[in-house]
Amino acid sequence: MALLAAVPAFADPSISSKRAQAQQVMGQLGQLSDSLERARSQYDAANAKLAQIQRDLRENGRELRVAKHNLKVGQRTIAQRLVALYTSDQESTLEVVLGANSLDDMITRIDNARSVTQADTDVLAEVKHFRAAVKHSGDVLKRAHQQQAQVVAARAAAKRDIETKIAQQQRLYSSLKGEIAKLVAEQAAHQRALAAAARERLRELHASAIQQASSTVVGASAITPSSDTVVAPPPTHGGVVQYAMSQLNTPYVWGGGAPGGFDCSGLVMWAYAQVGVSLPHSSYAQYGYGVPVSRDQLQPGDLVFFDGLGHVGIYIGGDQFVHAPHTGDVVKISSLSESWYAATFVGARRIL
Repeated sequence: MALLAAVPAFADPSISSKRAQAQQVMGQLGQLSDSLERARSQYDAANAKLAQIQRDLRENGRELRVAKHNLKVGQRTIAQRLVALYTSDQESTLEVVLGANSLDDMITRIDNARSVTQADTDVLAEVKHFRAAVKHSGDVLKRAHQQQAQVVAARAAAKRDIETKIAQQQRLYSSLKGEIAKLVAEQAAHQRALAAAARERLRELHASAIQQASSTVVGASAITPSSDTVVAPPPTHGGVVQYAMSQLNTPYVWGGGAPGGFDCSGLVMWAYAQVGVSLPHSSYAQYGYGVPVSRDQLQPGDLVFFDGLGHVGIYIGGDQFVHAPHTGDVVKISSLSESWYAATFVGARRIL
């Protein structure tokens, strides 16, 4: 029976659409959070690589300084050797020196000259090594600088991208939350106004019933009701409406039938139980109780049915009814003229 009380998903379109949009944004934030974790890992890895490059830069800088120092020492040694060669009596070596066009040419000539001693060869080897070391260190520094620039640029771009996406999503979610809060507040104020108007109608209806009961109708026994006479609702129906309205703002709970949580037929069942009338917990079964009543003859306490009997509410007068709409909503007052209810209205029953 509780399964028959299931209700279709309908609600205030603006609020429900905003909530759906907010849920979508939350889902996107969840996906972004997962992406953010991966981006953070990449960010940390980039930082680690950058730190290693910076250490390499410092180390290569030291190596370059050492190589440059050694080169200067070697150059001084070569210079001293040249002086010694120039002042010596080794004619072949002087020929090598005087025939050179440049220092490199001279070094090559000296290197190849048979007249150069083993000591000269060792010095030249050291000079070549230091020159190669300087060139190597320079190349390493150049590549390291390039890598460093790439890493820094990638890190900055990733950070900007993450911050931009998070800021956009947070702004959108905050905006939606603000809009939802405003709409809910407006709806709550509207519900309070509807409830106040309904209670005023009930007071007037109760006063009218008392006045009619105390009046004397002359010749009443001679009046024969026609077949079109509508059966008047019991006086307890006003109490049913009051009990149902006492649960305004109670959350919808599927299968709920007591204060704290109601579904549509559960609210009807509970409200009628308060005046001693037992009804089943099913909108389909409730339609089989009482007598049918046309929409233009509705009185407070009558049951109104929608969506192929899938939803039920309690009429409160003024073309309005109180009901428990669906998951995510609360017990509230709605109008029979609202688009969804007008389009899916099935009929009404008067519980006797």
